Amino acid sequence: MAVASSNSHRQDNQPVYVLHTYPFKETSLVVELFAHGFGRVATTAKGARRPRSAMRGMLQSFQPLIATWSGKLELKTLHSLDWAGGLLLLKGEALMCGFYLNELLLRLLPREDPHEALFEYYSLTLKTLSISQDLATTLRRFELKLLQELGYAIPLNVDENGAIIIEAHTYIYEAERGANQLNSRMNGKRNGVQLYGKTLIDMAKDDYSNPQTQQQSKQLMRYLLAHYLGDKPLHTRQLLIDLQGL
Repeated sequence: MAVASSNSHRQDNQPVYVLHTYPFKETSLVVELFAHGFGRVATTAKGARRPRSAMRGMLQSFQPLIATWSGKLELKTLHSLDWAGGLLLLKGEALMCGFYLNELLLRLLPREDPHEALFEYYSLTLKTLSISQDLATTLRRFELKLLQELGYAIPLNVDENGAIIIEAHTYIYEAERGANQLNSRMNGKRNGVQLYGKTLIDMAKDDYSNPQTQQQSKQLMRYLLAHYLGDKPLHTRQLLIDLQGL
């Protein structure tokens, strides 16, 4: 079990995943961690770029790790990393999906904003990617869970006026507003994604078995993520599109 040190600025043996690393000074690395109970934590791994660094081989994405770090400032000092057991192997398109998840977290998750449920779901999603053939559905589920956990309202069962979504109706879904039934009075005045009520109902039920739901949910999540990410596109998103339109 993870135990916090009596020193409030030091955290011992905390479950983490490595999201990203990049060079820092001559021999060190900045290591972005996703930590249970702490959210996204930026740390420096001193000397980790040296060939004989014990920590260098531990800085593996998608592997459950145990970390100890300390520091009062935003950039902490990473003291140690250890395997938490259960090594995970992501290959091919599943590996690209894993990097996509990491980039989403880096872009959308504020630093040091605890999200225990999201941490657990991320861990589960990585395991699913390692064994599942339905990568697209796995991504849709994580994208939706991420936005919901971050506090963005993604209403799926009711429209923007509180009326129950009707399966056979066609809607325009707008970020920060929700669904509005399509009608002639709109006359192109509403932006957003056009989809059937069935797609929203299926997503609310976590049922992506229908091909139409698969396609429209992808369009909806791509639109919502673009809205919340802003002008800077995701590098891994375009790679996934180029691969198989995931």
